Amino acid sequence: MRTPKGILIAIGGKEDKGDKNNPIHERNEQFIKLEILERFTVELKGNNPLIVVIPTASTVPEEVAKDYITVFGKLNCKNVKVADIRSREDAVKQEYIQLIKEADGVMFTGGDQLRLTSILGGTEFLSFLKHRYLKEPIVIAGTSAGAAAMSSGMIYEGQKDNGMFKGDVRSTSGLEFMKNAAIDTHFIARGRMIRMAHRLASNPGCIGIGLEEDTGIVVKEGQEAEVIGSGLIVLMDARGCTASNIYDIENGEPVTLKNLKIDLLGKGDTFTLPSFN
Repeated sequence: MRTPKGILIAIGGKEDKGDKNNPIHERNEQFIKLEILERFTVELKGNNPLIVVIPTASTVPEEVAKDYITVFGKLNCKNVKVADIRSREDAVKQEYIQLIKEADGVMFTGGDQLRLTSILGGTEFLSFLKHRYLKEPIVIAGTSAGAAAMSSGMIYEGQKDNGMFKGDVRSTSGLEFMKNAAIDTHFIARGRMIRMAHRLASNPGCIGIGLEEDTGIVVKEGQEAEVIGSGLIVLMDARGCTASNIYDIENGEPVTLKNLKIDLLGKGDTFTLPSFN
């Protein structure tokens, strides 16, 4: 069994960056400013660790990268560089491959997860990052689209987020740092439980991880996960489901799934993912 030596941090989006009047903390006694990004920096190894921001998923990469440079500076991490990969041609540039060889931590920003996987999938850049995740204690974080792309099964589109009808939910392979799992983000805020259930009906072997905003998970050894942040995650397990109609119905008909197990987990809760292999 291969046990990854790296650490994954998947974030549901809108993690606090120390902004004034952040609406996430209203009426939420669990809210702590900069909690999630500070946890990312705490997990980094060495003195003056190099953080590489990858804004590939975003349509405004310069703006997004600047935000992370600023917030990591607030957390006393000044050694931050940007792998500004906007195309597959960029992904083969040696300057970016060298960055990934030297990085102590990586942050995939939000945006469009399909953009991220279609640009990085199959590249030498991604291959080096995966190798380092398996062999070295690198910390790989992703927020919103950057988190959704981490799993093996990636939802990239759903009709009005609800995904009730067959054909509504579109998925593909993600970057596959997290095996046998599917991640969705902004989960409670955007009502995405049904579309995740739809995804699991098509392959009950995956665990569904719904991450709410300003909430995430820290995964060590490829399996052991801890919830961090101010909200909830929704853990959905269909491995014990007893029936589904997804293979019998036509597109446009409602998908059913029986005996789906659902857990609501908050800060400090832990769970074990299926085997990394």
